[in-house]
Amino acid sequence: MFLLSKYKKAFQILGFISAAFLFGFLIYHFFFRSISAPLETLPTGTSTPGSRLPQAGGSSGQAGVGEGGSGILETGGISEQKGDNIANGGLTKTQLLSSEESFGQKLAQDGSIEFYNKKDGRFYRLDSDGESQALSDKVFYDVQNVYWAPVGDKAILEYPDGANILYNFKTEKQVTLPSHWQDYDFAPTGDQVVMKSMGTDASNNWLAIANDDGTGSKAIEPLGENGDQVFPSWSPNKQSVALYVESTGLNQQEVIFIGLNNENFKAMTIEGRGFKYLWSPRGDRLLYSIFSSASDLKPVLWAANAQSESIGSGRKNLQVETWADKCVYADAESVYCAVPDKIEEGAGLYPELGNSTPDKVYLVNTYTGLKKLIAIPEIPVSMHNLMLSENGRNLYYSDPAGKIYKIRLE
Repeated sequence: MFLLSKYKKAFQILGFISAAFLFGFLIYHFFFRSISAPLETLPTGTSTPGSRLPQAGGSSGQAGVGEGGSGILETGGISEQKGDNIANGGLTKTQLLSSEESFGQKLAQDGSIEFYNKKDGRFYRLDSDGESQALSDKVFYDVQNVYWAPVGDKAILEYPDGANILYNFKTEKQVTLPSHWQDYDFAPTGDQVVMKSMGTDASNNWLAIANDDGTGSKAIEPLGENGDQVFPSWSPNKQSVALYVESTGLNQQEVIFIGLNNENFKAMTIEGRGFKYLWSPRGDRLLYSIFSSASDLKPVLWAANAQSESIGSGRKNLQVETWADKCVYADAESVYCAVPDKIEEGAGLYPELGNSTPDKVYLVNTYTGLKKLIAIPEIPVSMHNLMLSENGRNLYYSDPAGKIYKIRLE
C-alpha cells in the first residue's frame, strides 16, 4: 500500500513555487502580452464549417479564419440564420427542451433526462420532445450535489450542512447516510459506492466503500491531508475505485490508480495540471484534460490506456483545447466534445472563463487524434454535461444556467 502523505513537505514547497510561477505568468499574459494582440472575428453571419480546431501550444494571440476563435457563433449572426435539422458540420437547429434552472442532469435508461429543479426543489423526467413530469411529489430543499446510480432510479443527495441521503424514486424509500461521507461515486452495478470519509482530523480521513444504503462500510486507503487530490471514481471495468493525482514537477504529475485490494498499479504521467477525466465505456482508456505553460494555461485534451499493465501507454495529445468534462463517448474510440469558439489564456486555472463563450461540437478519435466538426448549435451557449442517446441520434446538453437543449445527429 502506498502512502498518500509521502513527501508531503516537498510537495508543499513545490506547490508554492508552482503557484508563484503561475501567478507571474498570468500577470504577464493578462496585463501585458494580451493588450498587443486584438482578436479578429469574421463578419456577422459568416459560416466556415470546415475551419480548423485551435491548436494546443500554438496560439499566436490572433483568432482569424482556420485558427479557432472565428466569432461565427456571435448571437447577432446566428439568430438570423436557419440551421440544418440534422447536424452536417455547419449551423444546426437547436431545440430548447427545458428553460428551468436545473442541475444534476442524467440520461436515464429509458432515454429520458432526469434532473433537479433548483426553483421548486423537485426532480423531473424530461422526454426527447420536451415534455416533463415529476419523478416524485417529494420536495428536496437546497440540494447541493446529486450523485445518480448508473442503474435504477436512485441517487445520493448532498446538502450544504453535510447531510446526505440515498433516495429511491421508484420505491420512494429514503436512507440517511453519515454526514462525514462526501464525494460519492457508484459502482457500475449500482449497489455499492466509493466515497471520502472525512474525520475530525487528518488521521481519520479515509477512502472507503459501502453498500448504497450505508451498510458494510470498508476503509480502502488513508487520505491524510491529501483528500483534495483524490477522485473517487469506480472504473467501468471495476479495476479501480479512485484516482490520486501526485505532483512530480512544475508541469508534470502522476495519476495513481487505487484498487480495492491494495493492487500495485502502474502510475500514469501527465504533462500538466488541472486534471479532469472521462472513462471510456469499457474502462480501458482515459480521456483527460490538463493545462501547462506550454498551452498558455489553456486546457488541452489527451488520451491514454488505463488498464492493468498498459496504464499510461498509447498516450496522445489530441490537440483540442477544451475540458474532458465537456465530452461524451460516442463509442469505444471516439468522443463528442464541446469546443469553445474562443478560449482565453489562463482558462485552465479558471474554467468559469469559458461559460460566456459558445461551443461547437466536434467528433474526436482518441487513438488517432482525427477530428471532425459536427455541429454549430443554432442557439449559441457554453455546453455542459453532454449526454448521447443510446441510438446515437440525439445529443443533449445544458448551459451554465441549467437550461437543457437537444440537437439531432442522425
